[in-house]
Amino acid sequence: MNFSSKLIEEAVNEFSKLPGVGKRTALRFVLHLMKLNKNEVDQFGNSFIRLRSEICYCEKCHNISDKNVCEVCSNPHRDQSTVCVVEDIRDFMAIENTQQYRGVYHVLGGIISPMDGIGPSDLNIETLVKKAAVGEIKEVIMALSTTMEGDTTNFYIYKRLKEFNLTISTIARGIAIGDELEYADEVTLGRSIVNRTLYENSLSVK
Repeated sequence: MNFSSKLIEEAVNEFSKLPGVGKRTALRFVLHLMKLNKNEVDQFGNSFIRLRSEICYCEKCHNISDKNVCEVCSNPHRDQSTVCVVEDIRDFMAIENTQQYRGVYHVLGGIISPMDGIGPSDLNIETLVKKAAVGEIKEVIMALSTTMEGDTTNFYIYKRLKEFNLTISTIARGIAIGDELEYADEVTLGRSIVNRTLYENSLSVK
């Protein structure tokens, strides 16, 4: 792709670094930005600068947040004793959108995947174990995607938590095997949360 301007070429190269964005799509983005006035472009750029410099992670659940403690963890109306374990913010958002869950979350920051070099020590598992050890939690809901990696992570967490006096449950199999939570429709996902079952029972059917 030949460019008449080095500035356009540099902007296209930066946009094309985004997942799923090719050079032609990147060029459309750049040409669209050129049609905007300077204030709009400045606002667009500054939003990403602020995102990178000001975003933080919740001290309690590890979710992406604007504050040290996120809005869910600081909400007095949420059940702090029920913790839903999710892979990342996308699954958090998917479950919140169902409006069927009133507990809090624990964001792992990924799932165990030896092929990708991701082990238990790379995830936010130890802080979950510490919460369980001091008796802060009554129920842990495993809400990871029903993939091989998700099931492996579920089983590892179950082994770490089973010695504590708490209920370990998993979302109902309304979510098909191999599905990612973020792509599940809200009704199905909501029912899967409400109709969750004991994790031990899910082991007996495998």
